[in-house]
Amino acid sequence: MRLLERDHTGEFRLTKHLPNDQIPEIPPYAILSHTWGDEEVLFRDLAGGTTKNKAGAGYAKIQFCGEQAERDGLRYFWVDTCCIDKSDAGELQHALNSMFQWYRNAAKCYVYLAEVSKRKWEADGSSNWDLNLRDCRWFTRGWTLQELIPPAIVEFFSKEGERLGDKKSLEKEIHNITGIPRRALQGSPLSDFSVAERMKWIEKRNTKYEEDKTYSLFGIFDVHIPVLYGEGGQKAPKRLRDKIHEDYLCLAKLWSADPRDPRHEKERIELAKGGLLADAYRWVFNNPDFKRWRQLSESRLLWIRGDPGKGKTMLLCGIINELERPITVNGGNLAYFFCQAADSRINNATSVLRGLIYLLVQRQPRLLSHLPENTYPSDDAMAWIVLSKTLIEMLEDPNLKVTYLVIDALDECIIDQQQLLRLIVQISSLSARVKLVVSSRNLVQIEEQLASVPQQARLSLELNAESVTAAVEAFIRHKVLCLSQLKQYDSIMVNFIRDYLSSNANGTFLWVALVCQALADPKVRKRHTLTKLRTFPPGLDDLYARMMKQIDESEDTDLCKEILAVTTIVRRPINVPELTTLVEMGGDVSDLEELIGLCGSFLTLREQTIYFVHQSAKDFLQGNAAHQVSREAFGWLLPLGMENVNHIIFSRSLIAMFAELRRDMYGLKAPGFPINEIQTPSPDPLAAVRYSCVFWVDHLRDSISKRDTLQRNILDTIQTFLEKKYLYWLEALSLLRAMSEGVIAITQLNGLLTHTDNSQLTKLVFDAYRFTLAYGWVVKQAPLQAYASALVFAPASSLVKAKFRAEEPGWISTKPAVEGGWNACLQTLEGHSRWLESVAFSPDGQRLASGSHDQTIKIWDAGSGQCLQTLEGHSSSVESVAFSPDGQRLASGSDDQTIKIWDAGSGQCLQTLEGHSSSVQSVAFSPDGQRLASGSFDQTIKIWDAGSGQCLQTLEGHSSWVESVAFSPDGQRLASGSSDQTIKIWDAGSGQCLQTLEGHYSSVHSLFSLDNPERDGYSLGEDQTWIICNGRNLIWLPPEYRPRCSAVQGRMVSIGCTSGRVFTVGFSCDV
Repeated sequence: MRLLERDHTGEFRLTKHLPNDQIPEIPPYAILSHTWGDEEVLFRDLAGGTTKNKAGAGYAKIQFCGEQAERDGLRYFWVDTCCIDKSDAGELQHALNSMFQWYRNAAKCYVYLAEVSKRKWEADGSSNWDLNLRDCRWFTRGWTLQELIPPAIVEFFSKEGERLGDKKSLEKEIHNITGIPRRALQGSPLSDFSVAERMKWIEKRNTKYEEDKTYSLFGIFDVHIPVLYGEGGQKAPKRLRDKIHEDYLCLAKLWSADPRDPRHEKERIELAKGGLLADAYRWVFNNPDFKRWRQLSESRLLWIRGDPGKGKTMLLCGIINELERPITVNGGNLAYFFCQAADSRINNATSVLRGLIYLLVQRQPRLLSHLPENTYPSDDAMAWIVLSKTLIEMLEDPNLKVTYLVIDALDECIIDQQQLLRLIVQISSLSARVKLVVSSRNLVQIEEQLASVPQQARLSLELNAESVTAAVEAFIRHKVLCLSQLKQYDSIMVNFIRDYLSSNANGTFLWVALVCQALADPKVRKRHTLTKLRTFPPGLDDLYARMMKQIDESEDTDLCKEILAVTTIVRRPINVPELTTLVEMGGDVSDLEELIGLCGSFLTLREQTIYFVHQSAKDFLQGNAAHQVSREAFGWLLPLGMENVNHIIFSRSLIAMFAELRRDMYGLKAPGFPINEIQTPSPDPLAAVRYSCVFWVDHLRDSISKRDTLQRNILDTIQTFLEKKYLYWLEALSLLRAMSEGVIAITQLNGLLTHTDNSQLTKLVFDAYRFTLAYGWVVKQAPLQAYASALVFAPASSLVKAKFRAEEPGWISTKPAVEGGWNACLQTLEGHSRWLESVAFSPDGQRLASGSHDQTIKIWDAGSGQCLQTLEGHSSSVESVAFSPDGQRLASGSDDQTIKIWDAGSGQCLQTLEGHSSSVQSVAFSPDGQRLASGSFDQTIKIWDAGSGQCLQTLEGHSSWVESVAFSPDGQRLASGSSDQTIKIWDAGSGQCLQTLEGHYSSVHSLFSLDNPERDGYSLGEDQTWIICNGRNLIWLPPEYRPRCSAVQGRMVSIGCTSGRVFTVGFSCDV
């Protein structure tokens, strides 16, 4: 694409071709939007210097655009008729996919309405804009959508070139004529509008070619797909819908583990705090620290810090609202996240990354290309590695516009807070296009981490006490006004309340909010208001203490304390139905809402979910606040300690699940009913036990102090539950999309009961653990398979199978022969379509890589058996795989004569090493990870620099294929095994052959280095028919289980078979 340049004589000419619409060399330009006529000036006319009919309407439009651009101080302008070479198919493809960006990036867009004559209009005395504009063909074009919506400034002109108005002044008329929502015209992100809503914008529009009705939506959905004129008006929209669906599936996969949309969380926060009051945050935009951060490109981090209740969260909400429109109108991005310590779904660093990435790709879907195949659940250590790299890649994308990241309450990021802080520091040095705003309490550990960010701006609320106090005063006026309207206060009472609040607030929004909430209680009569008001002491901790005393004096003290204790201990906010299972109620369940209201000083109820009014309230009750009265509150609320409350939650969870869980809770009936088609029924039969199903084992674990052991009655209760309800629990976990949490729970339970003297229960739990590992994946996909496939194929001696034999499907007349007991094979991994050539464990034993004749590498979770990544790129079979010593990279050698080095977290191919003239059979990293060795059918060994990809050495000496290579533990020597029946030992530095070992009677296929003399002695025997331990045959492998390749990590032996199946055998001790 090109621009038109107008010189001082008024002539214009085409600039050079601009292949990338994002390069910084593109100067500011104006852009024309118009309807095509019969006399348009085309690219070939200007390129060939044969412009026809300069007096024609087409030339006049170009002349108008150039002159108007000059009046606006712009030298360059763009007109679609002559700036695109439509004879070049590739250029046309690029133009149609980039058009939205070109209009959005324009300094000004001029809409030329050839059917509107302002002079005639005025001569006729017409004053009805709507009627005069409604007949213009421009408003009904398909392409108008991505010419009207994206530019920040759109000006309308008559055919005489006289200005009619702009998008802002004509907003009402444009909305009435086009039906486009005013928010879209004002610059709201298009991702805020549903797919269906955006699709409606094109329904009544006209295009010359039927396919253009679809192609004109490319920018509206930020998709990039090929243009195929001739495909018709049915195939084109189908391809667009398929692409949109593909993008949404990626988003769903990213967000399914943590379904908390930050936009909804922001709305919830604002609603919970009574709405966002502009006068309470506008002061920040005149603050010198904020202005310096906003204006200086080198100032990339703004840290807003202050004590609890000072209004940090609402301040950030206000900053987001203020920044969002100007940023997004100009094509930029704004992503944010609100941490909350009390909610396990949003109190960890991985969830922060997930939320930021989610909003970035919502705003700019093309960033989805950086999203890896697997994003991992948040409790997986790999999730942080993969998502942090993904976010960095997105922020380094050359097409990324200015991007703002906002993270509230860093102090409430409980899990991996230090990792998040280090990432913030790293992002701060990436690019001037990326700016960050973060907030937190005044914590030393946060200050120490952020101190390394140069040119950062720090905004202390304590140092800006005058501004904060003025903001609190505005908040007080607002709250007192609401109170006076509710309670019908007279002016004397209004003034007294306002003065009291002003005198005691100490610049704390939360204190004001809590006092006003108490005064708004219907039980506080108007005549008692002033007396009630005087009972509220200044300071949050003293106020909490006064409210604690008030609860202690009520008739429902015990129930209120029980509710507070439970909500303090639970791992996420629970709803009212869940609370009914965890609190012992003597009366009507409906009384719970009233009781929560009595705890209203600490708790709030929103959409049936119970939250703390503020993190400081929870800190106070847990004894974590600085004031002595907070430690007294802990003793008041939890006199027997947290372990006792955890035990209560565990016990009541088990009782509730025992009462509620049964087969086919959602009435699915069909044994193969897939989880992704299941709709939660109303009422939900699992509503009361959702929390219990997921967290009961966690509370069991936390109920045991270091000096305690599980009591007999607890063991008996667990045993009864597993014997009667275990399969129903698995079904419920699947319905709740929490099977991964269930696997963790039964693994924890197995560990907790290892040293108990109840051997019967220990055996049952171990059997349940093996049962879950073996069949959890299929139950996760189809809940009722817990009673079908799982029971049918479980070993004959399985205790779970025996306990639930009555649940086996009666419609299977002949059941398959199954193994007698659980064998040593923990898992069988299936997914490759052809046989395996190589497997390798990561150094930490958490992952397993496999290379196959299907030309792919798969990375598996060695614990769960889940396929984490599928790496594609080789054009022939993958013969060898090897992890780097730090587990961050993976090398693969292929029959295509290349070696590839991959990022083991993201799956990105980092390097392709070329140099061998035949198949690469073996690869191995040096112990320091700096070098990589490869052995090939070309009879050579090559040593490569693993960072740069440079070939450092080529070792020659074998007379046949090199099948295997391995470094010595110190990295000084390299061994190679060959089909010439020899092993050679080389100096890895000089490349000199030090020794040739002879004695084998056939090819040497495998070598390994004993880099840890204390490792468990498991391996495969020389003839591959036995797994051996310390030189002794241990397990014989039937022919169908014999390895094509294998890997050993500690007591885990992983075997790849010629069938394409991978299975792992684990041992609990040396035999």
